[in-house]
Amino acid sequence: MNVADLTGLELDYWVARSLPDFVREIYFTDSGETVAVRGNDRGKPWDGRFEPSTSWEAAGVVLDRARRVELRELRERGESEPAFCVAEFVGSHHVVEASGATTREALLRAFVKSRFGDVVEAMLRQPQALTGIDSELAAEPSDVGDVEDLPRPDAQIGDIGSPPR
Repeated sequence: MNVADLTGLELDYWVARSLPDFVREIYFTDSGETVAVRGNDRGKPWDGRFEPSTSWEAAGVVLDRARRVELRELRERGESEPAFCVAEFVGSHHVVEASGATTREALLRAFVKSRFGDVVEAMLRQPQALTGIDSELAAEPSDVGDVEDLPRPDAQIGDIGSPPR
């Protein structure tokens, strides 16, 4: 699949796959309609929904990895997609360009493109453990906390603790 065509769930999945320094496991919630991750972003645990395509809080993990980023809207030029991103990310030695319906979508597509190139494989809708940029299927995700609430990188949601005795 072309990275330029990724949206929604597929884009969220490939952004998670592009973050092996953060994401340890990928699994799905809400009957397979939402990407969830388990990992640790610079000392802050994250356990639950991961939807960077709809949340700047989640997309912030991508923005934090940008060395240089330029986002702009192209509405006046009559382009097919109204937003454009030129970026260079930590761990990549080249500048990438991507467009999207929003500046966030363009940023996320540029990030995935910097890690995997212009084309990615089909999304796997099964629990996975990341081993670097590759993934391995996992039988079941490990025990998770309440993922009904949106996770926050400060570990206030999704913390797992034993009940008091």
